[in-house]
Amino acid sequence: MEQLAAYIQDIINREIEGIRNIPVDDTIEKAIELIFNAVHQDGGKVVVSGLGKAGQIGHNIATTLSSTGTPSIFLHPTEAQHGDLGMIQKNDILFLISNSGKTKEILELLPLARRLYPGIKSIALTGHPEHELGSEVDVCLSTGYPKEVCPLGLTPTTSTTVMTVLGDVIVVAMMNKIGFTKSDYALRHHSGYLGIKSRSDE
Repeated sequence: MEQLAAYIQDIINREIEGIRNIPVDDTIEKAIELIFNAVHQDGGKVVVSGLGKAGQIGHNIATTLSSTGTPSIFLHPTEAQHGDLGMIQKNDILFLISNSGKTKEILELLPLARRLYPGIKSIALTGHPEHELGSEVDVCLSTGYPKEVCPLGLTPTTSTTVMTVLGDVIVVAMMNKIGFTKSDYALRHHSGYLGIKSRSDE
């Protein structure tokens, strides 16, 4: 039992180390400025896209941004090639997630979006900013090359944890930048526990 507890604690510690190694540099500030300009000044929205585990994280980022005052949608990169590209509008900004920075469907999405709107801005969230995706976007957010806690070194584990944390950083920073209030939150949450809690002082 003690050996199992130590093993579990080691996994947790390595996940924490991955979070601690997230680069805190000017790329995060630049990403926030791009999102603010596109959405809150020019009336666009954040279009988040990712495949597989990255896509699941993208869903969460998109819905959390929307619920906290920054309109956002999730665009499946494969479905985009079968008509869903029409979700993209003028003044939108792309938020593309790929741990490898080589995901074929994500790389193909960029030129397709640019063919619709040549000036569209883009942000990448990746574990490998040196790969193609990182060089194709306006701002590249790096996860800091976290090592997976998966014993095979294959299953997305630490990398998805770090991506989620960076997504939270973007969400919270945007809330702060736009001055998002509890009343604003209540307007977007009619039902459920959070809706009730957000209106508790009304």
